[in-house]
Amino acid sequence: IREGSCSGRSDWKLKLSPEDGRIEVEFEVDQNVVGDRWRVKILHDGDRVFAGTRTTRGASGSFQLRIVESDRAGSDAFRARARNPSTDEVCRGSATF
Repeated sequence: IREGSCSGRSDWKLKLSPEDGRIEVEFEVDQNVVGDRWRVKILHDGDRVFAGTRTTRGASGSFQLRIVESDRAGSDAFRARARNPSTDEVCRGSATF
């Protein structure tokens, strides 16, 4: 699990864990504002494996993204990036499994 601050007031968390011979990737951004859209990308060893949007929800004003990726030979490096187009805030995280 890796976590940190974004360029504004939000925080991010990137969690990697084993799942049936694959790697579960969870990326969360906690903004404390409900209804904001974020553009999200996830890279696995430099290859884009997810690109899309997520909207903050719930009492915490956060979003969570979960994908499952193949476990490649050697170390698997993941980078996640989220940008809020309305505020231009950026969250960047990385972790290796």
